[in-house]
Amino acid sequence: MAICALGYLGVRSDKIDDWSDFAGHLLGMQKIDKGGKAVAFRMDDQAQRLLVSDEPGETLAFMGWEVEAKDDLQGYAGRLESAGVEVHLGTADLCDRRLVGAMIWFLDPMGNRVELFHAPMIALDPFVPGRPIDGFQTGPLGMGHAVLHVKDIDVMLPFYRDLLDFHVSDFGLEPYGLYFFHVNGRHHSFAMVGSGLEGFHHFMVEFRNLDDMAQGYDLALLDEGRVAYTMGRHTNDFMTSYYANSPSGFFVENGWGGRVIDPETWQPHQTHDGPSFWGHDRLYLEKDDPARLALQEMRLGAAARGRRAPPVAECPWLYGELTKHRK
Repeated sequence: MAICALGYLGVRSDKIDDWSDFAGHLLGMQKIDKGGKAVAFRMDDQAQRLLVSDEPGETLAFMGWEVEAKDDLQGYAGRLESAGVEVHLGTADLCDRRLVGAMIWFLDPMGNRVELFHAPMIALDPFVPGRPIDGFQTGPLGMGHAVLHVKDIDVMLPFYRDLLDFHVSDFGLEPYGLYFFHVNGRHHSFAMVGSGLEGFHHFMVEFRNLDDMAQGYDLALLDEGRVAYTMGRHTNDFMTSYYANSPSGFFVENGWGGRVIDPETWQPHQTHDGPSFWGHDRLYLEKDDPARLALQEMRLGAAARGRRAPPVAECPWLYGELTKHRK
């Protein structure tokens, strides 16, 4: 019994036109007209990865996590119900709207809607990006990762780790609590920010081509206020990325070159270098904001200690590409 990937995300927003431009033009997703008050987007051969519904709230509506086998849905339902969690079976109509074969759904301790599903629909026609890109790193790795603001990590951690089998990749305690979880080879498909807040922090999409991500950065810079974090590189998953302000106020990380781990041998551990080796300056905060200054100090400290990612050839994804072309 296992959850194997982040399959899709849903967002509540009455800014449908803004999302169409943001996800289609800036991110490069393919817009799928759902008719009525919703718009969906593709990232690959899966028929639907992001669904934006015309509803008030401007926040996360649901997270869809794929399971390896249909029987896993019953297994997780039994485990959750034994722990006192109310579990709902996805109706035929709901499965049709999500474009999946079967599903269950429930709420986590902070009220976030979690959907577990099996058999996502595969589109018959090829993926056509919204701008010229080579596509996204998806497949067995899922659509990317999702990150929540968390009021009480001590409540949320056992829910995702013990009930849903999310595996801790690493965690940091300064300048605030950060926990990262993997469900496949992607370093993390889920994370929690111990900000003391509630809601959606960001989701991440990973581009196959560095230039596609960086050209999106140029586009974002043309739109005043669109860039939330400058270009930078993370210390734990080695992702080079920038963060954009979405139409709904939360962030979307645009990344490239993320770390691929071996889940069978990976050991969870505490990190001490802060979130980034360099960059990722929080432009949405005032220059003298204590949080912004603390993160800047951590980046400069990591640099002073010579902390950096491994050489390029040790990056699992790129190393695989290099060795493939040598054959």
